[in-house]
Amino acid sequence: MEAFNTELERTAFQKKAVSKLPPGEVLELAIGFFKDHGYRSAKTGRPGQIFVMGGAEGALPRVTGEISARQDVGKAGTTLITLDASGERLGPTMAEFLIHLRQIGKQRKTE
Repeated sequence: MEAFNTELERTAFQKKAVSKLPPGEVLELAIGFFKDHGYRSAKTGRPGQIFVMGGAEGALPRVTGEISARQDVGKAGTTLITLDASGERLGPTMAEFLIHLRQIGKQRKTE
């Protein structure tokens, strides 16, 4: 069990970010992004939250992650995004998604 916990800590990815995109759009982008990268992803029973699941990675028999998005945090029109995952490949894929999300936000600003 200790090896399992060590692997979870070693591969953990936890970040918070803000975006001007609405929460629903952020979550739909995330679902598509992770499905394209070979993970299962869908909305959870909680509003503003999705799950990401995958098979074995490294010492972990299964990897999971979640993304939540809350609207109007700080100031109107700002979405707070919380990303949380563990896994040798899932952690870096979450980081890729954050970069992808920022690129979309920048594109929208210039349009």
